[in-house]
Amino acid sequence: MNTKHMHSNCCAPTTPHKHDHSQHGDSHDHDHGHDHGVLPSWPRISAALVMALLAEIAHWFIPQYAALEYAGMGLAVVAIGLAGLGVYKAGIQSLLQLRLGIHALMAVAVTGAFLIGQWPEAAMVMALYAAAERIEDQAMDRARLAIRNLLSLAPDTAEVLQPDGSSQTMATADVPTGATVRVPPGARIPLDGAITAGRSSVNQAPITGESVPVDKAPGDTVWAGSINQQAELQVQVTAATADSMLARIVKAVEQAQASKAPTQRFVDRFAAIYTPIVMGLAILLALLAPLLFGWTWMDALYQALALLVIACPCALVLSTPVTVVSALTAAARQGVLLKGGSALEAARKLRTIALDKTGTLTTGKPALVEWSVLNEALSRADVALLTWSIASRSDHPVSHAIAQGLQVDNVTASAAQDLQALPGRGVQAHIDGQAYYLVNLRWAQESQLDTPELQEAVHAHSSLGRSVSLLATAQQVLAVFAVADTLRPHAKEAVQQLQALGITPIMLSGDNPDAARAMAAQVGITQAEGGLLPEDKLLRLRQLQQDGPVGMVGDGINDAPALAQADMGFAMGGAHSTGMAMETADVVLMHDDLRRLPDTVQLSQRAHRVLWQNIALSLGIKLAFFILAVAGAASMWLAVLADMGVSLLVVANGLRLRRIKSKNSAS
Repeated sequence: MNTKHMHSNCCAPTTPHKHDHSQHGDSHDHDHGHDHGVLPSWPRISAALVMALLAEIAHWFIPQYAALEYAGMGLAVVAIGLAGLGVYKAGIQSLLQLRLGIHALMAVAVTGAFLIGQWPEAAMVMALYAAAERIEDQAMDRARLAIRNLLSLAPDTAEVLQPDGSSQTMATADVPTGATVRVPPGARIPLDGAITAGRSSVNQAPITGESVPVDKAPGDTVWAGSINQQAELQVQVTAATADSMLARIVKAVEQAQASKAPTQRFVDRFAAIYTPIVMGLAILLALLAPLLFGWTWMDALYQALALLVIACPCALVLSTPVTVVSALTAAARQGVLLKGGSALEAARKLRTIALDKTGTLTTGKPALVEWSVLNEALSRADVALLTWSIASRSDHPVSHAIAQGLQVDNVTASAAQDLQALPGRGVQAHIDGQAYYLVNLRWAQESQLDTPELQEAVHAHSSLGRSVSLLATAQQVLAVFAVADTLRPHAKEAVQQLQALGITPIMLSGDNPDAARAMAAQVGITQAEGGLLPEDKLLRLRQLQQDGPVGMVGDGINDAPALAQADMGFAMGGAHSTGMAMETADVVLMHDDLRRLPDTVQLSQRAHRVLWQNIALSLGIKLAFFILAVAGAASMWLAVLADMGVSLLVVANGLRLRRIKSKNSAS
């Protein structure tokens, strides 16, 4: 009657879930097995697994070597003591308090296995349970650490200008509001503030998600953690370190995670009803059968024990992790990292999915999308050569995009001489003795070269959310170049598949509203909002959640609060994605393929169907056996055989999910 092959991990935990350690201490009263006071260390868990395996081996050879029985039992006891003594004690305490949660279930399962001689199974169950719980705890610890590490984006020190014009290096935490700090080119801005002197381009993608650096001038706002690209800036501090945008993002992530109650595991919910009912029925059978049916007390006790054996929820509990792990494996093969069964379960419930623009629907890399010549005296080839000669020598991302997009061959950049940066405007250079400028519209306006024709050309691009650069001389504008973030491959297809599943996709972007609306129109999204700060996205998520479960897809730090607040957060996992987004999200799309969004929803739906097939099968077999026990026709060996059989069936059914392939895999 050895059942070890079938359900040695039958009482392993089901779906891992998010939880907040701040809401409960490391108390043994906590009956979910997450507190470090109950769970042993990895060395003890490893030793317990070895002991449990040796106990299994000893059990196999008992028919040949009966003396091994006591040695095996000793090994099993040691394994349980190493891995599950705290859990066992917590389970007994829960039983005494009539709280039948996961710890109580573990205590009953281990005790029952010993009573029927399955001591190696009891040891393996406890060791595997402890290992699974320890993995979940460590994952949550890493996530909390990643949130705190976000603050390291801002420098620890700042150069504070003094009244005499000198600067003093101070810890950012000690810099008072109203002070002025100096930010050299290439440095991160240490504190939130407003520019008082200097013009430069600032890469604020970590905060707002904007795809290209933003030109900044006196009076403009800058945020801690963003990067000054070109020229020195002087910034008047408007918020202390603890009140910076970065600090508010961290606080928003922590609050959003804490506000979501931990997902109750299926085994906890079910055991609270199933276990006491079965135990009560077994007791009633043992007590009433002699009185009602004329059985002997020994026969009644035997039938009650057989009922408890078959009623052990091993197959029932096993069906959940097998189904979940199989589905997670199938998802991983498709490049989707699902962080546990709770994420898998949540996907099928989504009714709305909000998508960030930059780095999510788009590649996050600027590209030259269109350009035109305004001076008819110049050919496109001449303009391309002039522009490439300047752009290829600049380190600005927009210049890089222009140079790469022009694809001029067999030319060196030496034709452009005396390259000079024009902070907040662009660059200038001399080619064959003539001064040329690769600049923005502001320069043209200041140089009084802003003609109606130019305004019309620039407006046509800016209305589509494109960044416009101009090639000009001191006398006229020669050409207009439009740079924009490019759409990800298959983005439109992914949106269509989501809509076919009854899910409404919307766009929530930190980029400018024109760019957001233009990109949304390209992929078929009818609702798009731009210009949103991280706290704005968080507010919109909360509003959307009033109408049903909402998913959020993003790649940046600025998306982290919304990813945490969403019922299900999806992070892009490619080169441009941030570790903060991937740690906060429930799902990581490892290959940046948005078609994996509908794939995940469909996988969740299939897993849900298989899970309930297994539950129905397990309960159906147990109901049939209960009828046999009441009729006095049950036996211990039949109980074990039925438990083994249903375990095999639910395992086989759950493993079918591993063979599921995405219909998008071939493309």
